[in-house]
Amino acid sequence: MASRDNVTMFVNATILDGTESMKPQRGMAVTVEAGKIARIEPAAVAQAPATARVIDLGGAFLMPGLVNMHVHFCGSGKPMSSGDAGSIMSKLDNPVGRAILRRIIRGSARQQLASGVTTVRGAGDPLYADIAVRDAIEAGRYVGPRIVAPGTGVTVPGGHGAGLFAQVAESPEQASEQVRENMARGADVIKLFVTGGVFDATEPGEPGVLRMSFEVASAACKTAHELGLPVMAHVESTEGVRVALAAGVDTIEHGAPMTPEILDLYRGSAGTQLPGRLPSVTCTISPALPFVLLDPEKTHSTDVQKTNGDIVCAGIIDSAREALDAGIPVGLGTDSSCPYVTQYDMWREVAYFAKYVGVSNAFALHTATQVNAQLLGLGNVTGTIELGRDADILVTRENPLDDLSVLREPLHVMARGVMADRLRVRRNAELDRELDWIMDQSAKR
Repeated sequence: MASRDNVTMFVNATILDGTESMKPQRGMAVTVEAGKIARIEPAAVAQAPATARVIDLGGAFLMPGLVNMHVHFCGSGKPMSSGDAGSIMSKLDNPVGRAILRRIIRGSARQQLASGVTTVRGAGDPLYADIAVRDAIEAGRYVGPRIVAPGTGVTVPGGHGAGLFAQVAESPEQASEQVRENMARGADVIKLFVTGGVFDATEPGEPGVLRMSFEVASAACKTAHELGLPVMAHVESTEGVRVALAAGVDTIEHGAPMTPEILDLYRGSAGTQLPGRLPSVTCTISPALPFVLLDPEKTHSTDVQKTNGDIVCAGIIDSAREALDAGIPVGLGTDSSCPYVTQYDMWREVAYFAKYVGVSNAFALHTATQVNAQLLGLGNVTGTIELGRDADILVTRENPLDDLSVLREPLHVMARGVMADRLRVRRNAELDRELDWIMDQSAKR
């Protein structure tokens, strides 16, 4: 792969810096040295270093690379029956299976990067393969996004993800032991599965059933925090959010409608979160909309699952709206690998956030860059076009503040100073047709 020591200079750039108040800064030059943003100056006075590769953007828009807060790398988004998915880890737990899994995850990570995502937080994958891929990227074996890796998640008997991307803890002691194992294997964050999801709900009107007890969740959070690791948790019901926050979960993934008690917990009333941070919610509209808007046979779901998907979708949107109104941080993630959620469509989540939650295009882009980076503890590393930040850069021909769909076709992508232009998004035309139809639907529900 290309060296991070190369010098690259973008000239005639229109900068969108990723901050909440960002405005287009036209006629600028950005110089990248040793993987960092070294200079930002008017192009008219910029002097290119002798060894620099100069890229004339002709007025194109240069912004921070997107940050995707919630990704399972092990799937493509192609809908399929869940079948015996819970036995996948046991089937792959051999040298050949692990090699295949790592190749799949590497390909998914590179699809994320090709689409403009330069930082990804995993949400749980089989057999710690995400950690292996992260380490290979860090070692320079191939270009890829920065990966914040949880390894394999922690669930309970009959819980969401059991045997697929989570191992089962039958007691608080086992949960603590699994957290230590993840830490020993190099995890950056711990993933819990506190409630069920749409696919494992058996009754209409009852998605997000509480699966993990407060005692198990609390033990996992306590151990993780002692080790300095944040905790993220799959939660799709109000009761699940209450239990997760009280137990110490740092980021609620998906979310649900709030109560006054939950608002207090988000504001830190339990005092159980990782020291120095308040909890946040990660908005994931992408996996919910297909259940609502597409026929059940397309999503391989039952009528009960479609009904529950509608409830979960409304809960995710309401949660994000209520959080923003209350000043609670909201991040964005795609939940890639779910039915109709590809590895290359973070731009859709950004657009859904603006459309359904009702924020401006600028705030949606700010959330997908600076806010997400801050929520990952990387605000001093990435998320903005700023001197000294890692050169995580996305360039589009048109202005995303006018139309977020221009994020769909990156002109250039750079990850920590390395150009990724040779990577190409491998699109699924059938999925794209359905997703484009979903994007065209009214936001009124």
